[in-house]
Amino acid sequence: MMQLHELKKNTTFKKKKRVGRGGKKGTYCGGGGKGQKGRAGAKFKPIIRGWIKRYPKLRGYNFNTQTEVSSINLDVLEKTFEANTLINPEALVAERIIRKIDGKIPSVKILGTGEIKKALTIENCLVSKTAKEKIEKAGGTVKKKTKKEVLKKEPKVKTKK
Repeated sequence: MMQLHELKKNTTFKKKKRVGRGGKKGTYCGGGGKGQKGRAGAKFKPIIRGWIKRYPKLRGYNFNTQTEVSSINLDVLEKTFEANTLINPEALVAERIIRKIDGKIPSVKILGTGEIKKALTIENCLVSKTAKEKIEKAGGTVKKKTKKEVLKKEPKVKTKK
């Protein structure tokens, strides 16, 4: 007859399964459970990556580089204004020759198409070479301002409420 101390187990101890290498997530090591993301070699392209790759990679890229410039010919000034009148962007908006763009008065360039016989004073506008010659020939004056000064954006003034 068999004694109690002679009894043996039928199976040996199973070695503990080694799971989860790296990370602090335990079993799945950050891979999650089942599904495509849990498998080896799963590659999901993040959507934002596509958006980022579309932006230009050149240095100094700026979204606000384009500035609106309204162009006017001399014949329009001849029809609209009387002699010895001061012409500036504000006067052109008042006469409805140009329109405001996004609530702001755009910079103006006067081109030399057409003839002018009235003496006009032009201020704060870009003027082409031919237009300047024609205006001065008619007895008018052009108060010169550099392109940088005309196109320069005015700084925003913060007001306390």
